[in-house]
Amino acid sequence: MPHSKIISDPQKLTVAIAGAGGYIGSWFIELFKDRYHLVGLSRRQIQSNPYPEVEWRQVELYSITSTVDALKGVDVAIYLVHSMNASTRLNQGSFEDTDLLLADNFSRAAEISDVKQIIYLGGLLPDEPEEKLSRHLKSRLEVEQTLGSRKSKLTAIRASIIVGPGGSSFDMIQNLVRKLPVLMCPKWTESLTQPISLRDTLDILDSCIGNPNVYGKVIEIGSPEVMSYRSMLERTAKVMGKKRLVFSVPVFSLGLSKFWVGLFGDSPPQLVSPLVESLRHTLLVSPELAFKEKHIDYQSLEESIETALKSNERPKLPVFITKGGVKNTVRSIQRMENHGKNSALWVAKRYNLWLPSYFRFLINGKVSEKGEIGFHLLWGKKPMLQLTLIPDRSDVGRQLFYITGGWLVKRFDYGWLEFREVLGSRYILSAIHEFVPRLPWFIYVNTQAKLHLWVMNRFKKYLSKKQVNG
Repeated sequence: MPHSKIISDPQKLTVAIAGAGGYIGSWFIELFKDRYHLVGLSRRQIQSNPYPEVEWRQVELYSITSTVDALKGVDVAIYLVHSMNASTRLNQGSFEDTDLLLADNFSRAAEISDVKQIIYLGGLLPDEPEEKLSRHLKSRLEVEQTLGSRKSKLTAIRASIIVGPGGSSFDMIQNLVRKLPVLMCPKWTESLTQPISLRDTLDILDSCIGNPNVYGKVIEIGSPEVMSYRSMLERTAKVMGKKRLVFSVPVFSLGLSKFWVGLFGDSPPQLVSPLVESLRHTLLVSPELAFKEKHIDYQSLEESIETALKSNERPKLPVFITKGGVKNTVRSIQRMENHGKNSALWVAKRYNLWLPSYFRFLINGKVSEKGEIGFHLLWGKKPMLQLTLIPDRSDVGRQLFYITGGWLVKRFDYGWLEFREVLGSRYILSAIHEFVPRLPWFIYVNTQAKLHLWVMNRFKKYLSKKQVNG
């Protein structure tokens, strides 16, 4: 994919930012564009660049090959990716499984490209067993574990709510205070946390870049002052000059809270839902993991709110090229327990044997002399779906097949199927990417798409039994 090329200063570290167009990434570029050779990673190609000293590279993070290319020559990679928004018209997969796959891609690509350090900005985690974490927090932990599972040294920075101009969490709080004269706070607003300003977060992030003292470490950051979410609402109202009646009710209704925050906080459901689920936890900085690399003169909550409210400026971003592209694309990601610690190679072979066997009354599986795998209806000569193994992009832990034919497929030049081991082979991920169906969209989503999920659930149960029975 094309890059915007610039000549870099060999004395500067080359720092790539995945998620460069987001809240933290764009402010980091604004503040530190002269300190590092910054490389912004974006799914879209840029048309014009406001800062010629910043290089932008187009990347498809779902593709390891594309990500390897984007990370060439990079010393440090900052990972700020959260898969809250779908990149295909139909996305059959939870945000947890999508984030896990993207993190595994990035970790693999960083190792191949010899990236020395990955810095991941995630969220504070409570002192509780993993099984008790909310979906959102458990996913953050999985991403952290995955990014640190290979050669590149991981620095995992766990932050509380980051208060600054353009931050989604603070905007949500600000909108609640602005719109509601009476704030009826459910039980979760009594949970404690340690919000931190955008300024202090970026300062800490900067101090970790290329710093061997923080290689392989987890760092938790927040301002020293501990407060409840209810207190944050009250203090935000005071700074905003709004008189608000704030009181608590002894209930914890996730459904009601999501509706309330989403409606009055002007926030999309994909952001509100995981956030509210996480707020039932007490999220405080652990003394053992607290940031100690340098002295930080932390801004108070009031100072950071005032900065956020008074700042009308936002970081400058490139103008991106808008392309029509293929409209009806599909991504489908499923996670399967791997109690038997089987390899992705083993799972892929079982799938190719299991599918024709399970549907023996309907489907035949055929392997051509070229190694192409075709799934045929019993009476059909042309395959419904044809897969071609790509040996040079596959290994024992990941099996990659291009979708190269079939009368159910409209586009043969891009889509792919894969099986991969993740989290130390704890799980197998099965994923179809950029699949373009031939059926009319309405018919596809109500037939073939649902059938695919049903088939993968059957295969998941088959694997579970196979592992139990040996």
